[in-house]
Amino acid sequence: MKQIKFFVCFCLFYFTKIFYKNKCKPFISLSFFIKAHLLFMQKKYPFFFRSTVTLFGIMLFVFMLFELRSILVPLAFALMIAILLNPFVNILLKKKINRIVAISISLLVAILFVAGILYFISSQIVKFSENMPLLEKKFSLLFHNLQLWLQNNYSLSITKQSQMLSEAGDSLKPLIGQTLGTVLGTLSMVVLLPIYIFLMLFYKTLILNFLYEVFAEKNSTQVSKVLEETKNAIQSYMVGLLLEAIIVAILNSAALLILGVQYAVLLGVIGALLNVLPYIGGIIAIALPVLIATVTKDGYSTQLGIIIAYAIIQFIDNNILVPRIVSSQVKINALVSLIIVLLGGAVWGVAGMFLSVPFIAVLKIIFTRVEGLKPWGKLLGSEVPVYHKGQLWRRRRSIKESLSQKIVEKGEGV
Repeated sequence: MKQIKFFVCFCLFYFTKIFYKNKCKPFISLSFFIKAHLLFMQKKYPFFFRSTVTLFGIMLFVFMLFELRSILVPLAFALMIAILLNPFVNILLKKKINRIVAISISLLVAILFVAGILYFISSQIVKFSENMPLLEKKFSLLFHNLQLWLQNNYSLSITKQSQMLSEAGDSLKPLIGQTLGTVLGTLSMVVLLPIYIFLMLFYKTLILNFLYEVFAEKNSTQVSKVLEETKNAIQSYMVGLLLEAIIVAILNSAALLILGVQYAVLLGVIGALLNVLPYIGGIIAIALPVLIATVTKDGYSTQLGIIIAYAIIQFIDNNILVPRIVSSQVKINALVSLIIVLLGGAVWGVAGMFLSVPFIAVLKIIFTRVEGLKPWGKLLGSEVPVYHKGQLWRRRRSIKESLSQKIVEKGEGV
């Protein structure tokens, strides 16, 4: 522990020394860390030392995100929703409406929209709960048949199976406690979210002035471009996700109704909401209707039909809806998207899985604007070059060598 503290103090001292040497103000901000990283990478230190310091900085950043998740998650959601509501607030302000009243109206519209969605889902859940006793009875019968099948085919006694289930239940107790903590955290977020959104919209000019002053007047054009691209990316991503969810919900519900699955509308809407989580949500969305069909229907033809229908819907979603409706500016390659979604889930849970894609999109915008970080921006992007740099540089060297050889031959001929 002492070594870690010493290393942190050394890094802070080193970065401060760099900034005093370069006549910069050593303040803790995003610009400070970016400039410090670039200046540090320009120094001729061994690669293992530079990579160790960079890795430690990333680890420290992730540790802070994890420890402060109860504060940062509501702030991140509030920032995204505030950016989404900002155009509506601007329209009301142009109509000479007071700023506080305009922000309050925008918040009220957003709350009513969310309340309408929750009312629709809750009404469907009420219908689902009415038939819960019959579903429990059918599920118990299927579970008993599964136990008998395991006993007959794998010599696994029912007593042994019950013991294994009991042990699994004991291992899930910490997870249940964590889930309850997440629910309580969600309730607190619901209370804090409107307050954060209101304050962010009210102090928007103050926040923008801070960002411009931090990066100095000479960088104002770059800052303006980054802010504009970030705003457009988040707005188009959020609106695109909403439209995509509506279309996917309609397609899911229609497919399940055609197949005769009970609670088709509820399962279709839940599947569309889960589809917001990239890659992982789609798998869970297929599992739910398959489970309900197994409990409520005989045979396996309906389950096969659900898998085929959802596979077609996923193909339409991934190849038509996402490229054309979801933000065209959020061009993150599939490998990075999958990794960042899993990392977001590990750090911030389900909220992290949702926030990870716009977060990495904003990072990509910043990286592409900072000269020393452009390779990282290209790594996150979706454009795949035909040739890698090694091939291009090798071809360029061979062309130069052939030209110089021809010049030498001509000189000798003269």
